[in-house]
Amino acid sequence: MWHPTQYEAQIASEWPELRGRRPPKGAVDRTAVRLKVGHGLTVTETALAFLKDARRCQPLDWIPEVHHPLGGGEAVIPDALLYYQHRSANRTSSTTGTDGCNEDKNDVGGGVMLRAFVEVDRATMGPERLAAKLGSYARLHSYAPAPAARQRQQPFPEPVQETWRQRYPLFPRLLFVLDGTGPTGVETRIHALRTAARDLALAGFLREVPVLAAPMTDLLHHGLTAPVWRPIHDPDHRVDWMHTRHP
Repeated sequence: MWHPTQYEAQIASEWPELRGRRPPKGAVDRTAVRLKVGHGLTVTETALAFLKDARRCQPLDWIPEVHHPLGGGEAVIPDALLYYQHRSANRTSSTTGTDGCNEDKNDVGGGVMLRAFVEVDRATMGPERLAAKLGSYARLHSYAPAPAARQRQQPFPEPVQETWRQRYPLFPRLLFVLDGTGPTGVETRIHALRTAARDLALAGFLREVPVLAAPMTDLLHHGLTAPVWRPIHDPDHRVDWMHTRHP
């Protein structure tokens, strides 16, 4: 784990791959980075677990802390954005491939792209604060910037789209990886997520976006594609992370 200086962050922001992205808050603060070392290592361990377990799908990218603005200086910044590509000789337009991979219905280079926001929780925050992240992602799912004054004055203004559609054909699924606590703590956190999911304000978001949670110990012991993930709307079930409950 290391941190860039202010000058290094400025240089990196000029790279084509990072153009238009701002460095995470505290990225150049040595003390702030030191306090995040444990979390950063756990996020990296999660990435390696996905890579090691990639048998049915090809891992393409793992991007930490992608900034998604919500307006007013607020933003959603997942711990990581995961890209997988599922290759299948018999692809169809259905949501589930013949080998069980969930297909996001957008073919890319002969395969189907799978995307996921990953939130790694090391039990450093309370269960309610963790569950509140559902509301943030629901806001991102519906957030569209207010149209400019000139556009509002047009007789037939173009409809304003949600900002996430500028990056993704479909909203990535949301995965919570739970670490730093025993079975009782895991159950407490999943219960908090389940309680938050009952909020009617989140119904539209949860109807369209699969949200799953799993303990890190299960992922390392059984593998990422094993049925160890628990849908927060029905935590008594166990599915793989590519699962979708939608027909």
